[in-house]
Amino acid sequence: MNRAFNRKKDKSWMHTPEALAKHYIAYNAKFLGNTEVEAPKGTEVVKDAVRKLKFQRHIKKSEGQKIPKVELQISIYGVKILDPKTKDVQHNCQLHRISFCADDKTDKRIFTFICKDSESNKHLCYVFDSEKCAEEITLTIGQAFDLAYKKFLESGGKDVETRKQIGGLQKRIQELETENSELKKQLQDLEEQLMIAHVPPAGSICMKPQSTDIFDMVPFSPVTPLVPTPASNGCPPPPPTTLPPDIRKDLFGSEPFDPFTCGAADFPPDIQSKLDEMQEGFKMGLTLEGTVFSLDPLDSRC
Repeated sequence: MNRAFNRKKDKSWMHTPEALAKHYIAYNAKFLGNTEVEAPKGTEVVKDAVRKLKFQRHIKKSEGQKIPKVELQISIYGVKILDPKTKDVQHNCQLHRISFCADDKTDKRIFTFICKDSESNKHLCYVFDSEKCAEEITLTIGQAFDLAYKKFLESGGKDVETRKQIGGLQKRIQELETENSELKKQLQDLEEQLMIAHVPPAGSICMKPQSTDIFDMVPFSPVTPLVPTPASNGCPPPPPTTLPPDIRKDLFGSEPFDPFTCGAADFPPDIQSKLDEMQEGFKMGLTLEGTVFSLDPLDSRC
């Protein structure tokens, strides 16, 4: 490792101050990972971290895992490590927490920086691999340091508190975005479970509603009992209608003849008397021995 920034030496920067103060400079690199170190700075400290992460990455590569690609956004507020496709922030290293930054002349693809974690207060060394921009990324971080230090002197130290507040808000935004993505995933899982629950299993019998005719009536079947069923539209069947007495009479004003319900008094007097005479004659004929009656007028025996 050959570069630990000194503000007195590095005066020729490659970016305009507005690019780092109002916006950010983006680079693409491969992220080997981060590891805890004992000291906040030092070339030997960084070398040990690089060797450790390279060895771990070599083992993962032999298992078929690739080195993940990330996007670095460098500004006077810090270094953000994002997913290049989704733009999700993986790490947000605030600039006032970065204590050391260097690149490696023996391996021009490697550059690192040490940052103090805001939660655990541990010093973590972040190691990256960039084939063409390792030295340029290191110089850009150094320029961001220089501009932030000048702004600190101009504000009389008040800018540090502002950066802390901004860093806290950015961290809270990252937590909310992570929580939101987790809730979306849970909601999607619930929707998939509901869809599976509504799909009947294979081989199951589906009960079809009873078919009706064009008049919304159930066709009569001698097998099925005569039980009133609700109509297909969900309304109950209408009550049976009874006809008034005058409607039940025939064309001549008389009630229809019913041999099962009518009695002797239901017939007219003349017809009733003739029926009584025939009945008496039939009884007398049964009491005469040897007498034979015939209703045929051609019978010579009468």
